[in-house]
Amino acid sequence: MRKFFFLLLPLLLLPSCDDGNVITVELNFGEDFQACESASDIVLYKTKTDPTESLSLLITKFSKADLIAVGTDGTLTTTKSATIYYRTYTDASLPNDLFCTDIPPNVHIVQDENDACSVDFSTILAEDDKDGIPAVLEDLNGDGNYENDDTDGDGLPNYIDMDDDGDNVLTANENPDPNGDGNLDDAQDTDGDGIPDYLDPDDDGDGVLTRDEENQSQDQNPENDITNNNVGADYLNPDVSTTVPATAYRQHTIYQTYTVSAQVRDISLSFLSQEILDFGILKDGITTNTRKVTPPFN
Repeated sequence: MRKFFFLLLPLLLLPSCDDGNVITVELNFGEDFQACESASDIVLYKTKTDPTESLSLLITKFSKADLIAVGTDGTLTTTKSATIYYRTYTDASLPNDLFCTDIPPNVHIVQDENDACSVDFSTILAEDDKDGIPAVLEDLNGDGNYENDDTDGDGLPNYIDMDDDGDNVLTANENPDPNGDGNLDDAQDTDGDGIPDYLDPDDDGDGVLTRDEENQSQDQNPENDITNNNVGADYLNPDVSTTVPATAYRQHTIYQTYTVSAQVRDISLSFLSQEILDFGILKDGITTNTRKVTPPFN
């Protein structure tokens, strides 16, 4: 049966201080924390060596999914009660998966705990299309609001739209930043009309929309329709205007990154000097994800 390590090991309480001496521990665990969960509980933990120590939080009736359950504004703020565990280990090294597997053998610890602390969580979701253009440069009207810049009117703002001009050619494939210097002034402009290809619905200026320049059937990919191999794809060849009207946009992938931070309050451990502790940023696979969207065709 799978068990959480700190729940089942006998506790060896830290010794009390003699003669009024106060011993403190500086919690220098780094900025990141990790997480594992059971059916109904979650453990957040940090470990370090030299000396070998760990700091962990047990939160019942809570899960990883709860940590990223952001609202419509892409944020989450919540507070949960927790038990905090500080441990120092007499072993020189820690076993792998110390908090996420069965009880490891031959691990000797000294432990202190407090079951009445609080953890403040703050989660922020950021989304991006990874099209080679930083989101800040997709704010075309410069008003600081990325949501109202939608060149092709497909309902996806440019910063999460893999095809900004709706021509069924991915923005990343239209050379918006050929030399990768973050300056889009040299973006590819095949027809020289002053509109870069990634924002131009008719890249070669032949009067046929790029998305319609397919030869036999629509597969939402004008890049594989080539009449003259010396020139390249028909949508970049002004001498070819074969037209198969588009009927759909291609599917988009939107990349999601959750930044989950935690702060612990009301700590009452005999060997800790902090009353408020910045627990850090969650490092876990659940903080990255994708979602798929196919915009309605217009």
